[in-house]
Amino acid sequence: QVQLVESGGGLVQAGGSLRLSCAASGRTFSRYYMGWFRQAPGKEREFAAAISRSGATTYYGESVKGRFTISRDNAKNTVYLQMNSLKPEDTAVYYCAAALVLTVATMVKSEEYDYWGQGTQVTVSS
Repeated sequence: QVQLVESGGGLVQAGGSLRLSCAASGRTFSRYYMGWFRQAPGKEREFAAAISRSGATTYYGESVKGRFTISRDNAKNTVYLQMNSLKPEDTAVYYCAAALVLTVATMVKSEEYDYWGQGTQVTVSS
């Protein structure tokens, strides 16, 4: 069992930056692939980024590529999402998720993840 707790959301102006954190419980954090998804009101949950168990490989959704950076610190059981050049369309609830098994083909699918955090709101004003 893994419990995930996101933090770092808030209100920011367009062009600004935020850094989200997701703290995981347990001693098996390094066994999990980690991902960030987001969901805006009235829209489906959207893949933002994922990272391999070691942190050596990262993947991004097209809408955030070049602006967001995912990273992890296995010693601290934490995954991060650095968000730069934020746009109003980035406004959403951001969720972190953990998966024991992922492939390049499945990492964008929310149903492939085993555990989810409660989400943190990010609001970007224009």
